[in-house]
Amino acid sequence: MSKFSDHNFKGQKALIRVDFNVPLNDQFEITDDTRMTAAVPTIKKILKDGGAVILMSHLGRPKDGPTNKYSLKHLVFHLISLLDGTTVKFAEDCIGETAEKAALNLQMGEVLLLENLRFYKEEEKGDRAFAEKLSKLGDVYVNDAFGTAHRAHASTAIIADFYPADKKMFGLLMEAETISAEKVLHSAEKPFTAILGGAKVSDKILIIENLMNKANNIIIGGGMAYTFLKAQGKEIGNSLVENDKLDLANELLAKAKSLGVQLLIPEDSIAADKFAADANTQLVSNDNIPAGWMGLDIGAKSIAKFSEVIAASKTILWNGPMGVFEMEAFQGGTKAIADAIVKATENGAFSLVGGGDSVAAVNKFGLAEKVSYVSTGGGAMLEYFEGKELPGIAAIKK
Repeated sequence: MSKFSDHNFKGQKALIRVDFNVPLNDQFEITDDTRMTAAVPTIKKILKDGGAVILMSHLGRPKDGPTNKYSLKHLVFHLISLLDGTTVKFAEDCIGETAEKAALNLQMGEVLLLENLRFYKEEEKGDRAFAEKLSKLGDVYVNDAFGTAHRAHASTAIIADFYPADKKMFGLLMEAETISAEKVLHSAEKPFTAILGGAKVSDKILIIENLMNKANNIIIGGGMAYTFLKAQGKEIGNSLVENDKLDLANELLAKAKSLGVQLLIPEDSIAADKFAADANTQLVSNDNIPAGWMGLDIGAKSIAKFSEVIAASKTILWNGPMGVFEMEAFQGGTKAIADAIVKATENGAFSLVGGGDSVAAVNKFGLAEKVSYVSTGGGAMLEYFEGKELPGIAAIKK
């Protein structure tokens, strides 16, 4: 059993750092509540025990203090519905007299949502005095915000210093995230295949280098594949490329070879004559993409090869799409890879999907329930797989 599950919150006010940084439209309606629903099991366990819950989060990037656009008050009614009608109160500040009074008057079985932490510059600066003010609001500190675990902010890392070891812990979401990530990074059953997509090699250098010591196969897709192709002397037309990273791409290819890691680059592409949903398209070999054309998705040969490697894998990490999947004409590669991962999972592989675009893809294709785990923390997961220690995790463990 976990520390959180073992803890009885009866009579205690639990201060939980959640990640309620959800997208809102112009009418302040939530357009994707994934991050909120992810925190519900943790909140419900505390309420079921007979405790009270105080929630703190950031929302967006407010520049100059309190702004209506970034107020967490817009989330209250949806939170009530997610918690089956539980009383949810709102404090118009996250520290000071307003917050302290609201926390003091909070009854067991109730929830209090604090105003946006980032209305104070001290939050992102990791200010100790600010963290101490927050800590006074709850008897127990629970970090359930994996999406911000890579930030050394006051509410994610510093605040834990003000609680004894038995009064600070991960919530259920954080536990699941860290267990899944550690399983892949430290005890992956082989063959282990990492699938990395996205636009730039420069964004994924550290994760590629770190995974080379752990993975059997690394599949490269998305825009960054064309930097590898150009580095090998291929004609890539107007495809996305980082010309200053060609030497690096060749170094990564050489390093993979020396370590016996299979680094797979797409053999063919769906090319377009412009970056648009209504572009003319053609299937082309990546040996020679025609001038004026750009690769926007992987082609049939690449799909077949990558799917074969995925099918033989026991552990799969997927971070980044294979193409511009937001446009229907260029979503075939990403959808096929997602389907291959689902099939491998059904056959007993452990699959972890993380990183904003990959998560968006599995959600778009309705496959999120068919992989082993979908991470809520894009940047945090990326840094974890780069081999970095995440401040939000370290703070609880020390």
